[in-house]
Amino acid sequence: MGRVTERRRVVRIRNGAAGTRADTLVAEEPLEIRLNGKPLAVTMRTPGDDFALAVGFLASEGVLGSASDVRAVTYCEGAAEDGTNTYNVVNVQLAAGVPVPDIKLERNVYTTSSCGLCGKSSLDAVRTATRFPGLADDPVRVGARVLGEMPDRLRAGQKVFDRTGGLHGAGLFSARGELIDVREDVGRHNAVDKIVGRALQAGLLPLAGSVLLVSSRASFELAQKAVMAGIPVLAAVSAPSSLAVDLAVESGLTLVGFLRGGNMNIYAGEERIDLSA
Repeated sequence: MGRVTERRRVVRIRNGAAGTRADTLVAEEPLEIRLNGKPLAVTMRTPGDDFALAVGFLASEGVLGSASDVRAVTYCEGAAEDGTNTYNVVNVQLAAGVPVPDIKLERNVYTTSSCGLCGKSSLDAVRTATRFPGLADDPVRVGARVLGEMPDRLRAGQKVFDRTGGLHGAGLFSARGELIDVREDVGRHNAVDKIVGRALQAGLLPLAGSVLLVSSRASFELAQKAVMAGIPVLAAVSAPSSLAVDLAVESGLTLVGFLRGGNMNIYAGEERIDLSA
């Protein structure tokens, strides 16, 4: 099975002097996701939490809504030409009675670790109906000070980042600032899918009253994943995209960008942020 990190020889130059050493790199390998045995998508990911990644991906697309929708998640044996198991192909088998969607999803089959669902053809094509409507009615309020402390707590939970410096992180927090779960991946969208997938497997969807923090920019796809999981607050340490802001306004998602210490920009849903706390 693929490892989370790998060692590579590098030439290191410091103050004009060169030397060789072993460097720890984050592993990146392809993961093919199949639904009922049929290929659906390939994403470049950091090995680990592959089952959660697969079901989280399907939850983000509206295919799954609860753990009961899944009969089994397995690695596909014989994935390589010589019949060995590569642990890079995962099949999600739907439970009896769960409808099999028309798997087009308006996407490129291949998704990179950097862009995620870049194959979406238009804004309308990605407005998948969430199974958890009423996001705008979620009454959660988060203190600005509490929110400002979350990036440091997320960073402290990124154990592989400490060794490689090359991973995105996603953290799920309570409104009181408690870190509920943290996942890392070379792809920011994969880290979020792992968070959502683990919540689905534990029967916790929708994630009402929670905050999703990402260690990168807030793209449209990340805002969509938050909406699809019923998460009312999405915060990022960097900038959001214009489409992410549009979706936040339309769906009732609170969207915060440039979250650094006590500073932040609130792009939508400012009523949920308590400036006095």
